[in-house]
Amino acid sequence: MITKIDRNYIRNLVKEGLRVDGRKFEETRNLVVEVNTVSSAEGSATVKLGDTEVIVGVKMELGEPFPDTPDEGVMIVNAELGPIASPEFETGRPGEEAVELARVVDRGIRESKAIDFGKLCIEEGEKVWICAIDIQVINHDGNLIDASGIGAIAALLTTRIPEYRDGEINRDKLVGKLPVSLIPIPCTVAKIGEKLVVDPSLEEEESMNARLTITAFDGKLCAMQKGASGSFTTDEVKKSIEMALKSIEERKKIVEKAIKS
Repeated sequence: MITKIDRNYIRNLVKEGLRVDGRKFEETRNLVVEVNTVSSAEGSATVKLGDTEVIVGVKMELGEPFPDTPDEGVMIVNAELGPIASPEFETGRPGEEAVELARVVDRGIRESKAIDFGKLCIEEGEKVWICAIDIQVINHDGNLIDASGIGAIAALLTTRIPEYRDGEINRDKLVGKLPVSLIPIPCTVAKIGEKLVVDPSLEEEESMNARLTITAFDGKLCAMQKGASGSFTTDEVKKSIEMALKSIEERKKIVEKAIKS
């Protein structure tokens, strides 16, 4: 947690058109995406966004569908924020920040319709594939939402479905890819004072008035989520979307390259 003096310094710096790490307002930190980093998962990815690092794993399980979608598979997102990532986090039940992180990542993927859940149905109303996405934060230096959202879609794109025969899952034999047709990418814009900055660092998050996470694919918006107590004007929302879409295109190319490599 930064001090009040540090917070005021960061806010004054942004007011003058500067950022504490020297980046431009529309400049994101360096993004590195590696896939298939967890051998025990059906799909996985490790993402480094600046000094923020997350590992995302996907496991395919069997279960019952939701009553209102009896012919569709299920997606569940969980996030774990422990002391290994930051001294601010504690062990035990997921806190408010972990719940929000999982919810925003889930919404970005679900609202994009990236996964064809109909193809995950085994027996309507009885048995479907459950796509469980687990996010493990290794180091927290700000903007966990973007790092986790990018990691989640990268992991999903590498996910293979194990063989299911005679009521049993054979994880030693993978029979097909998870039906993912789109690449929704998140980008978070923070409002510090009257200025907007892309991809806030931890210090900037602790100095911001509000944040807006925009998730999009191919220039199309699929989800937005506001965080923190401040507000955005209509013009600021429009500007945030414009800033985010530029970064999203750059990030998508990095994810695609990682998948192909």
